[in-house]
Amino acid sequence: MANHKSSEKRILVTAKKNAINTARRSTVKTATKKALNAIATGDKAAATAAARNAESTIMKSAGKIMPKKRAARKISRLAKKVAKMA
Repeated sequence: MANHKSSEKRILVTAKKNAINTARRSTVKTATKKALNAIATGDKAAATAAARNAESTIMKSAGKIMPKKRAARKISRLAKKVAKMA
């Protein structure tokens, strides 16, 4: 258990940040899965909208829960799959 006031604060801050990051990671995964499911169904309009939403979600998390290059790679691969639908 923490013995100093500063270490007690660090525990609280860490728990709060952990909860925020977990929620962000979950949001990114959900948006990506929705886009992939829309692509699998073959509906071009729905897939484009879902991919746009996923791109927005991924870019918001870039630099926070994942490196910027990984975010760019995920967006690129998603866009490629949508483009292949035509």
